Amino acid sequence: MEAVILVGIQGSGKTTFYRQRFFETHLRISLDLVKTRRREQALLEVCLRTGQRFVIDNTNVRARNRALYIAPAKAAGFRVIGYFFETPLKEALRRNRQRFGSAVIPVAGVLGTLKRLERPSIEEGFDDLYIVTPGEQGGSLTHAPSMAEPAVEP
Repeated sequence: MEAVILVGIQGSGKTTFYRQRFFETHLRISLDLVKTRRREQALLEVCLRTGQRFVIDNTNVRARNRALYIAPAKAAGFRVIGYFFETPLKEALRRNRQRFGSAVIPVAGVLGTLKRLERPSIEEGFDDLYIVTPGEQGGSLTHAPSMAEPAVEP
């Protein structure tokens, strides 16, 4: 059983990443889809109870937001994997402009989310944590070091 938590500002590529990597295997839980926290919680509870693999596709920019998913997933025996989207603001704003209708987030909203962003760490309870960076050929994925791991001197 696997729970995936995506972390990043609007336009960072989280939903595209979900579609490319998890669409066939994991249920997507997103406030963009279900619209209310009550519905989101109900869907999460069904996944936890039934062992359904899922992806939380929200900005999840604060540790306390991520804890709302990590703690219950761990308690239900899920392996929790985080993906932090380290997308430059300019790139996120470019992607945001390509959206349509109500999916376009005002620039002030994206900037506000960026200001609240707390970089995730393995110590929050993730079993694994990866950094996703955009780029040619779909970008790159690197394993995030634990805060407890010693820094490697060059």
